[in-house]
Amino acid sequence: MRPLTSQQTLNTRLKHAARLGLLCAGLSTLMLPATANAADTDVPDTIKWTIPFGVGGGTDVWARFFAPWFSESLAGEPTIMIDNVPGGGSINGANLFAVRAKSDGSQWLGTSASTQYPAMLGDPRVRYDYADWKPILATPTGGVVYASPEMGQDADSALQALLKQPVKLAAQSPTGVELPVLIALDMLDVDVDPVFGMRSRGEGRLAFERGEANIDFQTTSAYLSNVQPLVDDGKAIPLFSLGVLNDEGQIVRDPTFPDLPTFNEVYKQTKGEAPSGNAYEAYRKFFASGYALQKLVMVPVDTPEALTEAYRQAARDFIKTDKFKEESAAQLGPYTPIIGDTVSAHLEDAMSIKDETRQWLITWLADKFDVHLATR
Repeated sequence: MRPLTSQQTLNTRLKHAARLGLLCAGLSTLMLPATANAADTDVPDTIKWTIPFGVGGGTDVWARFFAPWFSESLAGEPTIMIDNVPGGGSINGANLFAVRAKSDGSQWLGTSASTQYPAMLGDPRVRYDYADWKPILATPTGGVVYASPEMGQDADSALQALLKQPVKLAAQSPTGVELPVLIALDMLDVDVDPVFGMRSRGEGRLAFERGEANIDFQTTSAYLSNVQPLVDDGKAIPLFSLGVLNDEGQIVRDPTFPDLPTFNEVYKQTKGEAPSGNAYEAYRKFFASGYALQKLVMVPVDTPEALTEAYRQAARDFIKTDKFKEESAAQLGPYTPIIGDTVSAHLEDAMSIKDETRQWLITWLADKFDVHLATR
């Protein structure tokens, strides 16, 4: 191999410095070493982390769990202040962040499916655009659809029964966390008679346990703690999981439920072909943004790249520790946070919905549930 010329070496260093956000005007800056890294970056003394939900809610608890981990892993151990700005199902706080947030690394935003979904549905109250933010970290979750043993002795017989009679599902909202599940069941031609208005998925499970619903869905942590005992006692039959996204963005089996087929597998088994079309695109997008990327740490898109990388590297450092793995099990379930470019790629794909897919969804919600979206 030929040695690099002095000009080639200089060019390489310039490119590397630019990627780190360290390239500025002046000859002295051009001579910065190419080995500079995130650890050399000045982190703000105080970081205000906007959580667009009230104190004590799921996203608030999630942020308060992560805040000390970030603080202790960042240079200077900055103070991370949680700023709760509830209202509008997270829209109010996200709107304020979009308008007021500085791009100096001192301001973060925590989002969840409740923030992602309104933006994807074109809610006219939304004044934020995910293209204006970039992710530091995402925490995924999974979920399982299960049925009453009245539907059959096992998953196969229960699925067959689902195709022959209406079933009840106690749900919160057709545009909430159950949206991809409702789309999946409709694609399987299951005649779902939903009862909306549940205040939580926990209320839906209790309705199932009382016999008021014969099908239900729970996210992984709730399923493991509250539904698995029902399965063990023969009071519930797991049908399929939503799966997880691999690094390439493909839906694969959830490692928490390796023996349980994904919706994609069940569809292919039932229909004889892989799912496709606008219905599946809607399912895939809302699954990705609501489950594979359920909660996100975001910063303004023009936050210096060196600071962004410092935050991401801090996350990489602490999620590898045995202590984090032990303590996070109760907070995050059995899933490892996703960091950096993988999150960016998944998020960009999830939030970009074609006009025909969005129009299909608007029509479907109106026809199926008499929900008429006021889009901007």
